[in-house]
Amino acid sequence: MSADDDFIPLSLCVLTVSDSRTPDTDSSGDYLVEALQAAGHRLAHRALLPDDRYRLRAAVSQWIADADVDGVLVTGGTGFTGRDSTPEALLPLLDKEMPGFGELFRAISFEEIGTSSLQSRAFAGLANGTFVFCLPGSNSACRTAWERIVSDQLDARTRPCNLATLRPRLKE
Repeated sequence: MSADDDFIPLSLCVLTVSDSRTPDTDSSGDYLVEALQAAGHRLAHRALLPDDRYRLRAAVSQWIADADVDGVLVTGGTGFTGRDSTPEALLPLLDKEMPGFGELFRAISFEEIGTSSLQSRAFAGLANGTFVFCLPGSNSACRTAWERIVSDQLDARTRPCNLATLRPRLKE
């Protein structure tokens, strides 16, 4: 195995956006923490905040300003209800959007939940050299996103290319 084939552990944050969950009932956040740690990554920070675009923006802004944080996983607030505000809160922070993430997530979700997938406003992008993935709040959506997309892209061993190995070049 060459040095290029080595796993690179990343430092990741998990933010749950919910008006109804508590630390004891945050099963989606729990799943993401367990999954990222099982993959060999480090949990840098975790928070649970209500659907308030300014509080969300403040928390994620603090994390993307931290040079030790490689990525942020957000679960919740991506639907169509009046309180769902994750895209409105966090899209302004992105330097670059990753349209393929949302497109791929919805395509995979269509296989699982049919046309209900069109209600997802899941998205991803890059903010200050930090990856930001915004996922729906359900456990199944978080599992789909992590297992079918995110985990491979955050693994430096994924070929032909992955996001993890781009880290040194993100601020060029």
